[in-house]
Amino acid sequence: MASPGLLQTLAKRAEIVRAVRAFFDSRGFVEVETPVLIAAPAPEEHIDCPAVPGADGRARYLRASPELQMKKLLAAGMDRIYQVGPCFREGELGSRHNPEFTMLEWYRRGADYLDIADDFVQLMRTAAAAAGTDDVRFSAEAKRLTVREAYRTYAGWDPWEAFDADRFDIDMATKIEPAIGTLGGGVFLMDYPVQAASLARVRGDVAERWEFYWDGLELANCFTELCDESEQTARFAKARAARRSLGEADYPIDGDFLACLPQIGSAAGVAVGIDRLVMALTGTLTIASVRVGC
Repeated sequence: MASPGLLQTLAKRAEIVRAVRAFFDSRGFVEVETPVLIAAPAPEEHIDCPAVPGADGRARYLRASPELQMKKLLAAGMDRIYQVGPCFREGELGSRHNPEFTMLEWYRRGADYLDIADDFVQLMRTAAAAAGTDDVRFSAEAKRLTVREAYRTYAGWDPWEAFDADRFDIDMATKIEPAIGTLGGGVFLMDYPVQAASLARVRGDVAERWEFYWDGLELANCFTELCDESEQTARFAKARAARRSLGEADYPIDGDFLACLPQIGSAAGVAVGIDRLVMALTGTLTIASVRVGC
């Protein structure tokens, strides 16, 4: 049975989600709903989607993100869209992770990752007001720190000089994120190495990508979206090869998604964990304290 404390938090969570929707509705965004069960997730090296056997003998997957399906809507002509809904990741369970979680994503055609950062700051202030928080840091300007600065300062090496994927990931978890937590409040970690671009556009020697942290808790991951079909195809092929080498599931490729990318032109978008956002706004430490069934 849910505790009285959880019930109070769930009521506040509902206020926050209503404020999130009102924020986007008032800015000309269209709320969309895309499939939760999909045939072809984006192949990412360390993100696994639960498989669901189909009646036709082919596997479907519970989405880790609605990203590919939302970008298809951008290609079809929609300009400003958002979605709040369930997502799933296998093997993720802990104080900050749950196999099922709630994601907010929004996309803007003609925008870049700096535009989305401005959106995000305003959204955080709106959500904090809805939560009734008295933490004045939510109204302050968030700090901005480049990935290169962070690694030079807190990890003692430069990923641009000799990129090491394993070292990069380990140091992110054990050195960079704890150090960011000591800075207090909101921090944008910006401009990633091209080897960690994921689905982001590359400019020179950096990927136009940021992640946002609140007191060391990652809340959001943003890209200026890569809209080059051949480059995205190559990145997916590389990610699939990495997954196969690790013995992970080899997801089919969504050819419709790749083919639609040139039609988008330019866009930017972000994924925000609603559960973690509520954690930050209510000062709670575990995901189990802000959702049912953890």
